[in-house]
Amino acid sequence: MRLVWSIVCCVLGMLAVIGCSSGGNSDPIAGIEIGNPALALTADFSVDYSEIETNALKKSAAKDEPMLLDSFSMSLFEVRSYSSYYVAVSVNPTEGIPLWPEEDAPETTLPISFTEGSSVVDPFKNINLEDEGYLKEIGVSFKPEAANSVIRGRVMVDGKYVPFEYDLNGYQRLKLRYHFSQIERVSDSVANLSVVFHVRYFVQNIDFSTATVDEDGVIYLNNANNATIWNALNNNFVSAFRPLRYDFVDAQGNAGEDYVKDIWDGVVGAMSDNTIENGDFSKGLNHWIFFTQMNGEATANVVEEKSGDHYLKVVVTNGGKKSYSVQLIQEDIALVAGKKYKCVFTIWSDVEGQITARIGTYDDYETVGFMEHPIVKTTGQSFEKEFSPSESTPFARFELNLGNMERTFYIKDVKIYRLEK
Repeated sequence: MRLVWSIVCCVLGMLAVIGCSSGGNSDPIAGIEIGNPALALTADFSVDYSEIETNALKKSAAKDEPMLLDSFSMSLFEVRSYSSYYVAVSVNPTEGIPLWPEEDAPETTLPISFTEGSSVVDPFKNINLEDEGYLKEIGVSFKPEAANSVIRGRVMVDGKYVPFEYDLNGYQRLKLRYHFSQIERVSDSVANLSVVFHVRYFVQNIDFSTATVDEDGVIYLNNANNATIWNALNNNFVSAFRPLRYDFVDAQGNAGEDYVKDIWDGVVGAMSDNTIENGDFSKGLNHWIFFTQMNGEATANVVEEKSGDHYLKVVVTNGGKKSYSVQLIQEDIALVAGKKYKCVFTIWSDVEGQITARIGTYDDYETVGFMEHPIVKTTGQSFEKEFSPSESTPFARFELNLGNMERTFYIKDVKIYRLEK
């Protein structure tokens, strides 16, 4: 019941830095460089009821569970990874990288039983992704196994279990995209993605007491029988896998996509939360990326002040050809479209001059928050900018472009937070 492949990426938000050095009162900055050693990723497929056995692939059902599943299988037909990059790649980050099936067998599918489990180690043994990127999401795509695919089980009606069959062909295909934080780091070399169908979300807010029981004692749930309940279950079906987001094509060929609300809310966080991780640099350069390109040369180190506060010192020895020849970046900034946010940080330099501050996307590189060109003074000043994102994204990128000229920067107290619900 496990998928195994190797990926060159860093999960669970363990973003690190490249091109960094130590100095001042700080310890040497250590981290996993872009292009870090391969990390094996396993995946398991299961059903979850109210009572969950930790790390068990077959979940236990509590007594009087509203629905019990006896058989539930679908065909897995694609696995993709989505990552950000700081090297030249030949892939489209928006579309991700297809991990499986292999190019010489594009029509390959695998039957996956969520109720019984499936062993799929061998088909994935040749996958070895070397994308030199930071993992954002893993996408897994399913479709019904056949034209008559159903989920069979029992549903509680008036205190008794009644057999049912739910028609899976309300969907032609579905793609589940799991956030990197949903991937469990099992060891230094293995991470695990659990693709779990949560029955309690599948049946939530649905009243089966109005269902018509057929002459054979079975409740048939399809577009001709108990269609109202069937449509309600269809509305819950994809999100019951609990990914961050999903897209699908229904039986009529209509496409749709959405975030799973409570998963999305957890990624976005509460209002006034600082969406920047380690914005005070108290953990060195954890969660930050320091990057040079196009003849840019620079070093970065975190310095601890006598007060116990910290600041980042960036020494640019060659400004390069562009402002983005030297960049300080933090990815995975979750933003909600149309809501008001505020970005604040303190910065000064030994040479007065312009920089670029920007919030954009990692995959198509568009500006979704703001782009400003403040003049950095030789005394500490606070940069403040209110903005409303043009789109919702869990993976916005905050950038300070520090290139173009030789100088030394001092940066501290970086914050991005939401001002309205």
